[in-house]
Amino acid sequence: MKTLLILESTCDETAAALVTEQLEVRAAVVASQEKLHERYGGVVPEIAARAHVERILPVIDETLRRANMKLGDVAGIAVANTPGLAGSLLVGLAAAKALCLALGVPLVAVNHLHAHIYACRLAAGKEVFPCLGLIVSGGHTSLYRCASALEFELLGGTIDDAAGEAFDKIGSLLGLPFPGGPAIQRAAERGNAAAYALPRPMIDSEGFEFSFSGLKTAVRYKIAPPGTTVDAPLDAQVVADLAASFQEAVVDCLVAKSLLAVRRTGLKVLCVGGGVAANARLRQRLGEESTKRGIELHIPPLQLCTDNAVMGAIAWERLAAGLTETLDLDVYPGLVRGK
Repeated sequence: MKTLLILESTCDETAAALVTEQLEVRAAVVASQEKLHERYGGVVPEIAARAHVERILPVIDETLRRANMKLGDVAGIAVANTPGLAGSLLVGLAAAKALCLALGVPLVAVNHLHAHIYACRLAAGKEVFPCLGLIVSGGHTSLYRCASALEFELLGGTIDDAAGEAFDKIGSLLGLPFPGGPAIQRAAERGNAAAYALPRPMIDSEGFEFSFSGLKTAVRYKIAPPGTTVDAPLDAQVVADLAASFQEAVVDCLVAKSLLAVRRTGLKVLCVGGGVAANARLRQRLGEESTKRGIELHIPPLQLCTDNAVMGAIAWERLAAGLTETLDLDVYPGLVRGK
């Protein structure tokens, strides 16, 4: 049975997976860097890259051990080379190239964002394309028209902060631990989402763009008026109410734009991926609205929402189409040609 070794190092997770041509996951390992970046309230690119260097070989070795396989058993190496942090991407790509050269197997490039949508295909166990793809993560908030696993058309994305980035920044303002997404969700469970009137930026615009920087500023001003500072820890209920109000505002924007895109494109399948797709309130609201409108909704299980190598099984689609790379493949930290 042909098996791909898939590597993921786009940001702060060092991950590897072994996935068969039938999309069976033989083994998967993720080494998190959460503790390394916690004190900074966000991912520090240089620290992330150095951690990948230390972890990439042990992660590959552990993945092979769990699958009871040897390197010589793999049919090819897939690696995410776009988008992401430049230094982090280079570590994964260098490892993939070295293995391909040593083993004489093909190299397959993976677009990290497209892979997030493909996680829905893996979780569903059936074809989900064509679909509308919503990606909500720490670095990206984007809508795609996905004609197939190989055809992604970017409809629109955030013009400033990504949703996950806004969660981290608001979490820091509220004195919550990093990463902000899970911390805000936990705090919001004790809060009143209607306690604070917050804006829903661009929610009524006719385009597919998102904006979260103004919402972030609005929360800051709820904590303390312009020109003032916060001199004492916030009351626990204030934190809970602000967290709930902020979370609801973000979810409103994400849901509204997704429904607009579904209506405009005529697509009846919505696939959602990325770390913020793990948010319980977002999953609930998308589920409710999809049911009302007869939309087929796919959101992967939590472990396939956050960065992982399993979703890189989209590489099998590229291999089937004869799309492999030469060893001069480069990394592209930004979106490749707007994709």
